[in-house]
Amino acid sequence: MGDHVVDLWTHPRLVAAVASQDWAALLRTYRKLTGMSQTKLGELVGLVQPDVSDIERGRRRVTSVEVRQRIVTGLGIPPALLATVGERPETSPVPRLAPMGIAPDADLLARVTSAVGHAKRVDTATLDWLDRLLAEHRRAEDVIGSRPLTDVMHQQLRTVVDLHSGARGDLADRVVRLAAEHAQFLAWMAQDQADTAAALAWYDRAHEWALEAGDAGMAATTLSMKAHMAWSGGRGMRCVRLAETARWSVPSTFHLTGGLAALPDGYRRDKAWYRACLAHAAAGAGEAEYSLKVALRAIPDAAAVGRPHAWNELHVTAAALLRQRAPEGRHLVAALKAHD
Repeated sequence: MGDHVVDLWTHPRLVAAVASQDWAALLRTYRKLTGMSQTKLGELVGLVQPDVSDIERGRRRVTSVEVRQRIVTGLGIPPALLATVGERPETSPVPRLAPMGIAPDADLLARVTSAVGHAKRVDTATLDWLDRLLAEHRRAEDVIGSRPLTDVMHQQLRTVVDLHSGARGDLADRVVRLAAEHAQFLAWMAQDQADTAAALAWYDRAHEWALEAGDAGMAATTLSMKAHMAWSGGRGMRCVRLAETARWSVPSTFHLTGGLAALPDGYRRDKAWYRACLAHAAAGAGEAEYSLKVALRAIPDAAAVGRPHAWNELHVTAAALLRQRAPEGRHLVAALKAHD
């Protein structure tokens, strides 16, 4: 579509539709200007094709804040247009907060294996406390999302890294392992904020530290997460290669079902994402009944803490089932509507 897309949001009909919050006109006009199908547009905004059709025909009103936000984010409606109706896109920073860059700091890798200033005393109790603190931040991220925690986790990782110069023996390995866990969490948060480059950089950092600490499980986890990023980006061959490498690193431990079983109950956002991916994969393999079973288990967590990623993945799964004319597709659509 080229330069046409650049000027798309200057079109008077789209501008008027945004200003009046006429979502039916917005979707119809957007599709007409781009030549996009209802199915493709639905994939962008996390809706199945029948829902897009119902909205365009006025059979369904867009009353959910979450659905409106998915349309705003998926279609890339400019903030300047939203400002006129008092809306702000999900990707905007937290008000009055100047966030740090989310990518890894250039000096962190060197600081793990070099003395930094005055060595800080390290003991088991301190590392236990940092472990608990990381777990609490993971639980908090399930509730408030990743963006408010980004700066906090940067600072916390610096604290962990600075401890390395004062650690010896098993404690030194544990510090590096803890740094890898923090880097993996920062990668997840970068991925949640759609910053693919930063997420990949953090996964690479986590992988290197995990190898240094001799933590094969964490090393394989980072490869598995990169495989899921490739899956989400439509890069099937890269996904397969990374997944196979992860499986080779720790045999029989990185199938989605195994990973789900290993996740603690408190990791609701992670469970929602993995279940949504598993449901999508099952749908793609033609296992409609199993896909629906997994998707239904994912819906409560995806609706509560898994928006937009897991929630959108479930909508894509429903669309895949409907394309196969599987009755499970209609059941999943109904279940998703109940939580919209």
